[in-house]
Amino acid sequence: MSGLSKGIGRVEVALKWDPAPSGAPVHDLDLIAGVFTADDAYGAPAQLVHFGSRSPDGTITLLRDSRTGQGFGYDEAMTVELERLAPRYTRVVVGVAIQQGAGRLTFGDIGSTGVRVREGYTDLLVHDFADVPAARSATIVEFVRGEGGDWSFRPFSHGFDADPQAFSALIGSVRS
Repeated sequence: MSGLSKGIGRVEVALKWDPAPSGAPVHDLDLIAGVFTADDAYGAPAQLVHFGSRSPDGTITLLRDSRTGQGFGYDEAMTVELERLAPRYTRVVVGVAIQQGAGRLTFGDIGSTGVRVREGYTDLLVHDFADVPAARSATIVEFVRGEGGDWSFRPFSHGFDADPQAFSALIGSVRS
């Protein structure tokens, strides 16, 4: 928690998965964040952050980008500084998409997938994609700014049969 506010301030979203079996094409999963304004909270993202990019104001940054899943624990991480987002931004949705260069892959095809959302040392959410095994991309968490300006979160698991490009346009479309 940041300052005197009871809302969420700065979170890290981390992703892990097992590498592809020896000799098979790599499994490449990517964290993607969509930032939305109040006047278009379920339309096109005002900002889209993914591998090779960051938000223009520096509030959302991909710290590590793994292309193989090799390593110990969480291999890819994104920082979201909610308390620094301009007041016009009222919704942030974070999801994961599987690169499809090795053929059609779903979460059920990839071993030990997992995502963790953490504020400081507190885990807000741990998810394993077991509820969306046939999906090629999925939302995992939604952050919403309340009327008082504080941010809250909720798990937001929704699978899509969409590659990363198509997912980027769909990431904020689902209403609770």
